[in-house]
Amino acid sequence: MCGAVATFSCLDTTGKYLIGHMDPLQVVWARYFGAFLLALVFLNPINTPGMMVTRRPWLQIARSALLLLSTALNFFALRYLQLDEALSILFATPFIVAIMSGPLLGEWVGWRRWTAIGVGFFGVLLVARPGFGGLHPAALLSLGSAVCYSLYSISTRFLARTDSSETTLFYTNLVGALAMLPIVAFVWTTPTSLFVISLMVLIGAFGSFGHYLLIRGHRLAPASTLAPFIYTQMVWTSTLGFLTFGDVPHYWTVVGGLIVVASGLYLLNRERKTGTAVTGGGVIPE
Repeated sequence: MCGAVATFSCLDTTGKYLIGHMDPLQVVWARYFGAFLLALVFLNPINTPGMMVTRRPWLQIARSALLLLSTALNFFALRYLQLDEALSILFATPFIVAIMSGPLLGEWVGWRRWTAIGVGFFGVLLVARPGFGGLHPAALLSLGSAVCYSLYSISTRFLARTDSSETTLFYTNLVGALAMLPIVAFVWTTPTSLFVISLMVLIGAFGSFGHYLLIRGHRLAPASTLAPFIYTQMVWTSTLGFLTFGDVPHYWTVVGGLIVVASGLYLLNRERKTGTAVTGGGVIPE
């Protein structure tokens, strides 16, 4: 899990760099098309017969579309936000999942977790500081990304009851690659250097390898055990943001981020005690 979130931090850093050289939608295309081609080498219908068979094809497509939209919103937000700022807002995902799990999954939360949710959103507000000369309005894009990823997480749990993780991963990359193929023609900018081309290939590799590590981790341990390690992504993201872009975390980003992480860890602790899993497995909208 630590390796997965470190890889996703590298993906976001690469994406933010590429956005300075091309349209964000072209970056989204590179992420999905590269990931699809690389994953196809190891995960395809020939090596895994029956992999494309799903009992819920429309839910697979809708789930994949939600992740694609979450990724696109995140990349558009990274055009204006620092990596640590965007990630702090995305860490609101477990709280949004907890709210949606009641009406959608019948998993209602008690007053202790409602308190943790409220405190967590307060931490998000400290990061965004709406109306107080805080973040760029692009913070709303990060929040939209978190909402899309929350719905994606819930739909993933529905699909886990009928489809294998290999099938779900294959459709995730396939739908993203096919959806972006006609769009990229309208925003295409021919790369001007071999370095940029290499990064376009690398971002797809980060996507494939990160999700591979994520799946391997969940095969070795329960989601509730792995989820706390997701917050190590803040360390990687802040470090890479400083080394690559010279971004120094703002005081309110640090304070708000710590509140969000603490609230998320409390939610995870309550899940272990009650045997529920309302956080949806973490915050990785890549």
